[in-house]
Amino acid sequence: MAGHLMVVGGHISDAENMAGAVMLKHKKAGWDITIVHATTGEKGHPTLSAEDYLVMRLEDARASAAFIDANMELLPYGDGELPVDDAAIWLMADLIRKYKPSLVITHWKGSFHIDHNNTHDVVTQALFRAGLPAFEREHPAHSPRGLLFAENWEDMEGYHADIYLDVSDVFDDYLALLKTHALMREDYSSFRYWDYYKALGEARGALGGYERAVTLMRPRSLYSFERQPGLLHS
Repeated sequence: MAGHLMVVGGHISDAENMAGAVMLKHKKAGWDITIVHATTGEKGHPTLSAEDYLVMRLEDARASAAFIDANMELLPYGDGELPVDDAAIWLMADLIRKYKPSLVITHWKGSFHIDHNNTHDVVTQALFRAGLPAFEREHPAHSPRGLLFAENWEDMEGYHADIYLDVSDVFDDYLALLKTHALMREDYSSFRYWDYYKALGEARGALGGYERAVTLMRPRSLYSFERQPGLLHS
């Protein structure tokens, strides 16, 4: 059954890195896709000014959205500047109401990067507000059916894979999607992003029993338990 997948990344390229293959797989199945970049991520180039790198980042964001045929939204925050406040939470909640995703994917909170942790908090709080009809906004209330956290090399503190998703059929396209970002196609980062995500797909595939796979984590909830009235079973 077709749905609508929204992926929220802390910076331009995060959504594509951690969930690009998921987006491509679901787009192939007829889903609508929306990418939300919480910040522009323009301060990370070792030689370019933030202003010049911002131009490149925006071009890359548009190119990757076009590659997937996805909607693309950008919150008005610079790299390292995403707050967890009413303004940011309502911006995200309004996008959830506008696009009405059936599933949202974002960062796990166990990150060493402040924008990733704050994105996690903004999204989870926005989901609460987006779903309450008593908050009267431009668009009616909407609650997605599910929330998942994607695997990102910067967010691994306390991350536990709950889902191994087979992405073998879209993995070559995923690698091509990554190359729409200068971070992946140019040799200026101290971290080998493209090599890492290529190898990660192979490693997760080996663990999951597929040729290539990605992992996702479910939210931990008070209500995520099994009722067992009788004896324990294996």
